[in-house]
Amino acid sequence: MGKTVKANLQAALTYFTNQRARMNYPAHLAENLPIGSGVIEAACKTLVKQRLCGAGMRWKHQGAKIVLSLRALVQSTGRWAQFWDKIDQFGAQPC
Repeated sequence: MGKTVKANLQAALTYFTNQRARMNYPAHLAENLPIGSGVIEAACKTLVKQRLCGAGMRWKHQGAKIVLSLRALVQSTGRWAQFWDKIDQFGAQPC
């Protein structure tokens, strides 16, 4: 076995060893956590793509970050009110 193949196998083994807890799919399913990329892809489509990729739209990094942060709050149950409660409690920090 060549040195490169051996190094690649070792890297893969290290990765899977380090990520073992994240790959406990039966436990995650028992906790009703989403498994698979379909949920993530759907979230990206509804959260990001629909807002940032309209015809003729161009975004700078900072503007996109702010818009997506607010959009995530609005689309997450209870988070919008929670956000404003924190603003009321601590005030807003200048950008």
